[in-house]
Amino acid sequence: MLKSIGMIELNSIARAVETADVMIKSGEVELVFSKPVCPGKFIIMIAGDVGAVKSSIEAGLEKAGQFAVENFIIPNVNPQVLNAFNGANPIEKVNAIGVMEFFNIASSVKAADKASKAAQIQLIDIRLGISIGGKSFVVLSGDVSAVTEAVESAIIEFVEEGTLINKAVISNPSQELFISLL
Repeated sequence: MLKSIGMIELNSIARAVETADVMIKSGEVELVFSKPVCPGKFIIMIAGDVGAVKSSIEAGLEKAGQFAVENFIIPNVNPQVLNAFNGANPIEKVNAIGVMEFFNIASSVKAADKASKAAQIQLIDIRLGISIGGKSFVVLSGDVSAVTEAVESAIIEFVEEGTLINKAVISNPSQELFISLL
């Protein structure tokens, strides 16, 4: 079953904890995570059906007030996205890896969903701002053509927004490199 996800990023940890409580209590949503990220921000992600996620995000934004930095909702998110936060996507044969790096957290999550819907790839990891100065990145694998298509399709919006830092597609990555990315 496809779910929707929503996320709010705040610049106050205390208000973020209050906001997470309000979001969870506002409807039939499940908390995916609620955690601090660099540099001193806090992110809350919830999942559920699109109506419940919208209601939860609206309630969260009302509580967050001026402390809300960014938010989004992705209806019908690819299940690979949720699994990539936990490294739970099974990785088969690796012909290529793609990396997309962003200045903010929201862009990585949205780009991962776009990439997973654009081509037959496997999301390996989505890193969100912890110990990397608030930046984020996505790592994916698949055939060279699929990885290239996924990366190029996913980054268009973020190039225009100015949130993309860089991207890479590496064909035939060394085993040591691939293992280090898991």
